[in-house]
Amino acid sequence: MDMAAIPTQRESGGTHPGETRGRATLPGSPLAPGSARALVRAALAEAPGVSARLADDVMAVVSELVTNAVVHAGTEVHVEWRLEQTGAFVVEVHDQHPSRAPRDATGGEGTYDTPEYGRGLRLVATLAESWGVTYRAGAKTVWARLPPGGSDDLDGLGPEPALGIAENLAPQPQRAEGDRDWLGRGALSFLAEASDLLAGQLDENLVAALTGQLIVPRLADWCAVWLEDEATVRGGVCGGPARVWHASEARIEELRCALEKEPPCPPDGPRSGPEPYPWPGHALGPQGAHGTALSYRLIAGGRPLGTLVIGRCGIAGFPDEVTGLVEDLGRRVALAIGAARQYARQVTISAVLQRGLLPGAVAEIPGVRSALVYEPCDKGGPSGDFYDVFPAGDGRWCFAVGDVQGKGPEAAVVIGLARPWLRLLAREGYRVADVLDRLNQLLLDDATEAADAAARALVAGGRPMAAGDGPQTRFLSLLYGELTPYDGGVRCTLASAGHPLPLVLGPDGTVRTAARPQTLLGVVEDETYTSETLELRPGDSLLCVTDGVTERRSGSRQFDDGDGLARALSGCAGLSAELIAERIRRLVHDFGGGLPEDDLALLVLQAE
Repeated sequence: MDMAAIPTQRESGGTHPGETRGRATLPGSPLAPGSARALVRAALAEAPGVSARLADDVMAVVSELVTNAVVHAGTEVHVEWRLEQTGAFVVEVHDQHPSRAPRDATGGEGTYDTPEYGRGLRLVATLAESWGVTYRAGAKTVWARLPPGGSDDLDGLGPEPALGIAENLAPQPQRAEGDRDWLGRGALSFLAEASDLLAGQLDENLVAALTGQLIVPRLADWCAVWLEDEATVRGGVCGGPARVWHASEARIEELRCALEKEPPCPPDGPRSGPEPYPWPGHALGPQGAHGTALSYRLIAGGRPLGTLVIGRCGIAGFPDEVTGLVEDLGRRVALAIGAARQYARQVTISAVLQRGLLPGAVAEIPGVRSALVYEPCDKGGPSGDFYDVFPAGDGRWCFAVGDVQGKGPEAAVVIGLARPWLRLLAREGYRVADVLDRLNQLLLDDATEAADAAARALVAGGRPMAAGDGPQTRFLSLLYGELTPYDGGVRCTLASAGHPLPLVLGPDGTVRTAARPQTLLGVVEDETYTSETLELRPGDSLLCVTDGVTERRSGSRQFDDGDGLARALSGCAGLSAELIAERIRRLVHDFGGGLPEDDLALLVLQAE
């Protein structure tokens, strides 16, 4: 789901004069905390008299509550907030998984993914004057009320309890003062900014690189990240090679070689908090002969994704505040890596689907030159536009240019249904109008079967069918035609079902429309379609486009306003099919001034 497309409502005024209210619905994804912070930050910016301290506290609490809901509930998240007339701020975060109580590292839980919990609820308890959890049927709400002006008590954000090695680590003298100055509210801002930075990344290697830049040199002298997949974890080895950062660029390669000789091995059982890691002193020179290194497992959704190792040179080690802060950062890094891997998997699946939904090559038609432009707007998902040119036997060739409602998997289902049926019906000898009649009924029957299956699933789950349940109507616009070459030209029979009408360009620059509008496929039961036949003489060119061409916008104007496409085509007289396609493509791109916001497909068929 596109985060920018999620409806958000913000209210001002409300029951009590002077209050500022707002609410938003966000998907349960790693992007949700950053989106929630942005919405609340904008609301606070519009409210008078909000102190910087309160704004910082609000950002931290909103971030932690939404992150907790995303990690531990995994459902859609509803966020509501209000700035009261007294100056106090109240935030409520709702999820739909009441059986999963909010988690915290202080609760003594030893689950495998404990590193995800961090200090989130301890932070909320420290900053809020009151907070709690409300359970309802099918939902859970975690709420917090922050005092006017923010909290003065940050003692609750001090040393982490029972981290295993923290009690043996004394603050490093030369850095302790700086740590004390920065830890606390500065650390809260650091975590919020780190979350925003990491959440928008869709490449796990970039996430690892940003992690190193966030940690070095603020929190450690050096750090390294190993990324793992399921194969490396099952094999009992750590992924690699290590991504290494050092405050001194000259030491990076030596440190990398030393770390890769002794990579961290995935643990056999549950593991929480930081663990000691062997100090690679020989790789850091005489001044770095002694120091402390800690390793953190990167786990999201119960799945191990890698290991983060940090190191500080010197006889002492890390203050407990730093180890806890890195643990919180590691939780966000793991979420970002998990999101990047999920995106990568979706891109791979989409690419495979896309290859299967489109022909490997456009068929060559005797006496006809063809040119195609196909530019999906979303490079990471199946496009809603499709095309096909194929032989149908008996000296006939067929072509199709279509546009399915929506994008992604739903569009892939319709294209996967329509394209093979077009080929099958054409090769069985059905003519153009008959093909559209049967394809229309096929789409309607398939939608009915899908709705029935959805209803049965809901009833089996104990819930009756409600408005909005089940699959959406599957319809598509389609331009479909049949070409029969003969001596002196090409006979073309075609029909348009809710699609932009094709245009014919003559050698003299005249342009005419080649079909009449008819109803979309998959909308009207028992619709009867008709076709039209025209002769393409040598030099005539047939242009077929999707609405990504005709509806390309520049402000309030569209490319085809005032027959803009026909005028553009008229200027292509005397050009080859390839040059016509390229000129129309370029004119469409130039019209909007930026990248197209819709899929773009156009097919030129030119009689020789």
